[in-house]
Amino acid sequence: MLQNTIKSRVIGVEISLHRTTYAIVDLRGNVLVKESFNTSDYPNINDYVSALSERIVAFVDANGGYDTIRSIGISAPSGNFRTGCIENSPNMPWKGIVPLAAMLRDRLGLAVALGNNAHVRALGEHTFGIAHGMKNFVVVTMGHGVGSCLFSNGKTHEGYHGFGGEFGHSCIVPDGRLCGCGNRGCLEAYTSAQGIVQTAKEVLAESDAPSRMRTLEKLGSRQIADLCNEGDEMAIEVFRRTGYYLGWALANYASIVNPQAFILTGGVQRAGNWLLEPTRKSFDEHVFLNIKGKVEILLSSLDASERDVLGASVLAWKVREYSLFK
Repeated sequence: MLQNTIKSRVIGVEISLHRTTYAIVDLRGNVLVKESFNTSDYPNINDYVSALSERIVAFVDANGGYDTIRSIGISAPSGNFRTGCIENSPNMPWKGIVPLAAMLRDRLGLAVALGNNAHVRALGEHTFGIAHGMKNFVVVTMGHGVGSCLFSNGKTHEGYHGFGGEFGHSCIVPDGRLCGCGNRGCLEAYTSAQGIVQTAKEVLAESDAPSRMRTLEKLGSRQIADLCNEGDEMAIEVFRRTGYYLGWALANYASIVNPQAFILTGGVQRAGNWLLEPTRKSFDEHVFLNIKGKVEILLSSLDASERDVLGASVLAWKVREYSLFK
């Protein structure tokens, strides 16, 4: 009888600036079914919570019912696991403190855990990905924002207030570019997707040399990465500069925490070695001598379309079970 009461599935939710993806995930990390909708269609948080709740209810009803679901895990930019809130996100449309976990728990009647995307990806990498078996590593997320999560002695380090790992908001250029957080010179302003585009504009303005970047209808980090593969020298220079800043910042990080590896995740993975090679070169130039050559810089091996919902599913298993339907 006891076995029949154990719930073997959770819901993983990934919230990004443009899309929200939700999936049912089993104990072994199999993504059984998933759906998505446009986050940007709901600039009002109350409307967004209503839409997400209604979709999850219909989704679960169509795929086994509520009595099979234990809990919900959410990956969100600027999410705080300790408070269950999205707190002062510089990139999302919902400003201030958003108690998203509590709002969804009230609507859905299930336990809800929320973490920032770096925290969630670290859990996913440790459980299902390239960091499986590692106890001391750092996951770095690079997309619309830049963040990190430190795994220390097999546990995530969240910091006293839950804001540990805000790597993207460490200053690397005094009085540099304005960042979305309001400060200047942050790493995110140079290595996020928008930061890479800004670097591309600067590179193009410095020279009249030919580059297909000048003719692109849409100039984005992915398009720039694709041009690197075509041998576009100015596109390659964009990622050389990006890698220089990233490697410098990672060297500072490594000199303090001495991880086994850094694992890079997010849209910039598309650049591959065009980003990795200058990053590793800059890292070696700046890191503390005693750990030089001892820290790996790797790309995530998880399927990008499932990575965040998998990590969110791990988070869901960590929250204490709660249900209005028992």
